Amino acid sequence: MRIDLHAHSNISDGTEAPAAVMAAAAAAGLDVIALTDHDSTDGWAEASRAAVENGVALVPGMEISCRTDQGISVHLLSYLHDPTHEGLLDEITKAKDARLTRAERMVTLLAEDYPLSWDDVIHHVAPGATLGRPHIADALVAAGVVADRSEAFTSILTSHSRYFVQHYAPEPALAVELVRAAGGVPVFAHPVASARGRVVGERTYREMIDAGLAGLEVDHRDNPEEGRDFLRRLAAKHGLLMTGSSDYHGTGKPNRLGEYLTTPEVFARIEELGSGTPVVR
Repeated sequence: MRIDLHAHSNISDGTEAPAAVMAAAAAAGLDVIALTDHDSTDGWAEASRAAVENGVALVPGMEISCRTDQGISVHLLSYLHDPTHEGLLDEITKAKDARLTRAERMVTLLAEDYPLSWDDVIHHVAPGATLGRPHIADALVAAGVVADRSEAFTSILTSHSRYFVQHYAPEPALAVELVRAAGGVPVFAHPVASARGRVVGERTYREMIDAGLAGLEVDHRDNPEEGRDFLRRLAAKHGLLMTGSSDYHGTGKPNRLGEYLTTPEVFARIEELGSGTPVVR
C-alpha cells in the first residue's frame, strides 16, 4: 500500500479542489490519501465522493495552526476526528476569525507600498476556504510583485517583515487534548522544519506527549536528516507513531504526492485509534 497522510486542497492553501486532489492521488498511484486542510474540514464531503470514484481511501483530517507561549508556530495534524465536536470546533473557529482579521491588517500594510487591495486577495480564495498568507502571496504574484509564493514568503511575507501580523492560535498541548476529545489522532507535522522558522524544544514535546500526542511526522521534505534521527529516537522512547507524507499543495509548493509515505502498519494503528469519523473507502 502507498499511503500519504498530508495533502491540501484549495479549501486552505492548496491550488486544487478536493476532488482534483483525490484524482491526483489516484494518478500518483496512492492507495490512501489524507486531506488535511488548514483549520477546516469543509473539503471532506467533496473529497469523500471523489475518493470513492477514483478508487482511493480517504483519511479525513485537518492541520491545526498552533503557537507556543514563546511565539513558535506549531502545526498539528488531526486524523479521523469528529468535525462537529464543540470544543475543537470552537477553538478552530476562534483561530479562523483571528486569521481573517490578521490578513486584513496585513493587506492594509502592504497596500501602502504595493499595488494590492483586499479584493485582489479575495479573488484567490475558494468559497469556504480558510484565508491565509498563501492567498496574499498569490495576489502579490498576480500583481507582478514577486515571481511565486516561495519568493513572497522569503521576502515580503516573512515573519520578520514589517507587514507581518500575529494572530491567535491555540497552545499545542490544548490542540492535542481537543483532538483526542473529538476522537481524533493527533500527529505533530514537520516538527523539525527549521528552514520554516524556530522549532520547539523539549518542554513543548513533553507537554504535547503528556496531552496525548499519538505521532510524529518524521519523513517530510522540510525535516533535515539529523532532525529525523532525533524524531526517531523520540518516537521510540515514548511509543509514538512515525508517519511520512508529502504535504502536497498542488502547484502552490514543489511537494509531490507520494514523495514520502506512511507504512501500512502505522496507518492501521491510526485507523484503530480514530473514533470520530471513519476512513472513506
